[in-house]
Amino acid sequence: MNLLDLPPATAREMLAGWTRVRGLPGYRVNQIARRLWQAPVASWADATDLPTALRAELDAEFPLPRLEIDVEQQSSDGTRKYLWRLADGEAIESVLIPSGARRTLCISSQAGCALRCGFCATGRMGFRRNLSAFEIAGQVRELVLRAPGDLPTNIVFMGMGEPLLNWPAVDTALSILNGDDGFGIGARHITVSTVGILPGLAAFARRPEQFRLAISLHATTSEQRLSLMPIEKKYDLAAVLSAAAEFRRRVTFEYVMIGGRNDTDADADRLAKLARQLGALVNILPLHPGGAPDLSPTSGERIRAFAGRLRNQGIEATVRRSRGLDIDAACGQLRTKTENTRRRSRKAETHTER
Repeated sequence: MNLLDLPPATAREMLAGWTRVRGLPGYRVNQIARRLWQAPVASWADATDLPTALRAELDAEFPLPRLEIDVEQQSSDGTRKYLWRLADGEAIESVLIPSGARRTLCISSQAGCALRCGFCATGRMGFRRNLSAFEIAGQVRELVLRAPGDLPTNIVFMGMGEPLLNWPAVDTALSILNGDDGFGIGARHITVSTVGILPGLAAFARRPEQFRLAISLHATTSEQRLSLMPIEKKYDLAAVLSAAAEFRRRVTFEYVMIGGRNDTDADADRLAKLARQLGALVNILPLHPGGAPDLSPTSGERIRAFAGRLRNQGIEATVRRSRGLDIDAACGQLRTKTENTRRRSRKAETHTER
């Protein structure tokens, strides 16, 4: 049984029953449960506040799986990119972005992605599988195990994969990340970004916590969006915006600026109209050149003019600074580069042996 795949309250209930059968005092439940997320240990052997015999029993009954660090990169701007290797050999990425006292961790919810958005390296690798709740929240757990001071202040589901296509695991992971018996990260500091998967949006809206919703918009007309995001065929722009309007919390539009594709004054005017209808914030994101080598980033001057045009129409717009430009920080870039390098190395070794 992997306790790390369960909501903390469910794991606690299981531990309560397990300790009761063994005649252990009730306080042992708290001692054990806090080692899952609140004060995590790499293995039960490290939980030295517990008797040696109990640690051995826990290790046999509830072993603690790990994500293995495969590659770690650090940018000159402080951004850190991690490639985690999973038990079955799959790999996922997360990015830690420090900014003053704020530490934002961008986490993955799937290995690969089926959506094939034109500006995203993850979409180009295709879908491999959904992550479990442990593999999602474990990206935070591993950082804390390595350095407790790296506990993120903010979480964004903007890494590999579409979170709302893996809702059951994301649902549990949200409870782990937010709960007092988990990591205790405030709901308003946790953002789920989606292209607009309507059944998942409805399920997410039913959560009572004030989690944040970000819509990956990137275009202001259905035709334009379809040229960048094939999911538009199934969940069109009008339907996505209608569902977002029912969310009852403030929504953010994510808008990647792509040279010659979505960065005209007319685009800005249409975006302002859409944002005004929902009272939405707009996050303007420069295209990371590593994510889509066949697309051109919008110039900095044009991005500033675009943002200014939004603000002049009363829209709150923030231009996000590109981070990690000297490392493989674009979503999916590090995994793709690592696997291509290893593939070439294996081919070279085979050729040499022949």
